[in-house]
Amino acid sequence: MARPIWTGAITFGLVSVPVAMYSATHEHEVSFHQFEKGTADRIRYRRVNERTGKEVDFDDIVKGADVGGGDYVMLDQDELDSVAPGRSRSLDIHRFVELAEIDPLYYQKTYWLGPGSEETAKVYGLLRDAMADTGRAAIGTLVMRGKEYLTTIRAEDNLLVLHTMYFADEVRDPQEQIDDLPRRNTAKPAERHMAQQLIDSMAGPWKPADFRDTYTDRVNKLIKAKHKGKEIKTAAPAPDPTAASDLFDVLRRSVEAASKRRSTKASSTKAKPADLKSLSKTELNKLARDLGVPGRSKLARPDLEKAVRKAQRQAA
Repeated sequence: MARPIWTGAITFGLVSVPVAMYSATHEHEVSFHQFEKGTADRIRYRRVNERTGKEVDFDDIVKGADVGGGDYVMLDQDELDSVAPGRSRSLDIHRFVELAEIDPLYYQKTYWLGPGSEETAKVYGLLRDAMADTGRAAIGTLVMRGKEYLTTIRAEDNLLVLHTMYFADEVRDPQEQIDDLPRRNTAKPAERHMAQQLIDSMAGPWKPADFRDTYTDRVNKLIKAKHKGKEIKTAAPAPDPTAASDLFDVLRRSVEAASKRRSTKASSTKAKPADLKSLSKTELNKLARDLGVPGRSKLARPDLEKAVRKAQRQAA
């Protein structure tokens, strides 16, 4: 089992619900070390006293706030924690809101919330079930790792999910960031209609497993190719911007191409069960992905064929 990254209590009214917080996501990226170009010499970072030039242990470092005139107020972590609400162990709920009212722009990162202990699981379950029944999310504040966060807590299946959020003054005004935004409804009616057709032709259900970090895959292939002394394939350049004079024709051709892909995909998903034996594992996996077969990457071939046949019958 993973260790919680934070423990404390959700408080609302006079109720206190002990919880433990766990990371819900992780990023996959290629890990690199740094070297001086043309050498095998590693580059390393050190915490150095700029006056003495000596390295300083992390435990001996405090934070200094600039108060002007070259003066600083020095604060250690204990002093920072002393002014945190509930000594950084309280997640205070301020109100309950409709989840649909929250603009996704404000979301930062997602965490799972579990019960703080077996003894408090009943209180945790009560909060989860009450939030699910009312369809509301809790808005609260939390101090963690020396920073206060605005948070949303919502019920999902059998657990509570927490999202850290940006405060309103941390969200920039797009009008101050972007110049010359086009006015609405400047395109011709025919172009808007064709654009809507393209959107409709590319519509589909949200299936997270259908999407993969292909850039990381390509970086790993690049590393393997260079390690083996193979030729490195360069990615295709980005397409040229569509000219306004070509817009309608490009939209029309895009709709035709998307419709053709959709009909080809539909026909492939209706393959007869007897044809599955003749498919390669790659082809079978692609068909399973098109049909939305859950857990397909972990299934052995016989089980995958069985799952695909079941999905085909349901699609029919």
